[in-house]
Amino acid sequence: MTSPALTSQTSSFQLSVIVPSFNEELRLPGSLELIAVYVNASNRSTEVLVVDDGSTDRTAEVAAAFGDRIANLRVLKNGENRGKGYSVRHGMMEAKGEYVLFTDADLSAPIEEADKLLCALQQYDVAIGSRAMNRELIEVHESLFREFAGIIFNRIVRIVLWLPFVDTQCGFKAFRRERCRIIFEQQRIERFGFDPELLYLARHHGLKSIEIPVRWSHSPATKINMMRDSVLMFVDVFTIRWNAILGRYPKRSPKQDQPHTL
Repeated sequence: MTSPALTSQTSSFQLSVIVPSFNEELRLPGSLELIAVYVNASNRSTEVLVVDDGSTDRTAEVAAAFGDRIANLRVLKNGENRGKGYSVRHGMMEAKGEYVLFTDADLSAPIEEADKLLCALQQYDVAIGSRAMNRELIEVHESLFREFAGIIFNRIVRIVLWLPFVDTQCGFKAFRRERCRIIFEQQRIERFGFDPELLYLARHHGLKSIEIPVRWSHSPATKINMMRDSVLMFVDVFTIRWNAILGRYPKRSPKQDQPHTL
């Protein structure tokens, strides 16, 4: 992944919410409406960044139309379709919040579940939502085939990357921005395999991560192609291990800071 390095900056907001989006003109209005309610009801200063990943529909225009309901809304454009991983990194590079949350555009995990992750960031550097820790919280399940494929993928991740998590792929993760800046600087995976890379890098740099069960509902309009993307994700896992062997993730100590109470 080639893009400018993250620059250290004073936090202008308590929270940044990143919404990577590709051809989401139909789902974004409902999701942004819920995000607007959540942001406006909270007592924290928040910005929302919608990252348009080279959409061919009106994703950017639809997002921009919510500027009157979300005071600190920005629409970022990748220019071309680069992938969810690139979009999340783009948003992280532009974020000005002390804490940063990224969520799928369909809000498969309700935005209110963010409070669980943000609370955990008082003691941890990374907090990831999990569907597998408590499957009773899943309101709409995936097909049995998709769930089985997810279990197999997770086992590969645990074996190859030695990660302890039972669900690395839930699109609902939060970070302390300054301390986690280094993992986004070194992120190389641009598409769906980026989640394990971020978690691998977090451990590599001595950051503390925690997995938290969240409510979740499968969206039938998911953009993931099971056959194609599953193969690419498996390749990504081994690519991460190969990058580590080649020393492409130079180790640096994360910046020490103290979180503010949210």
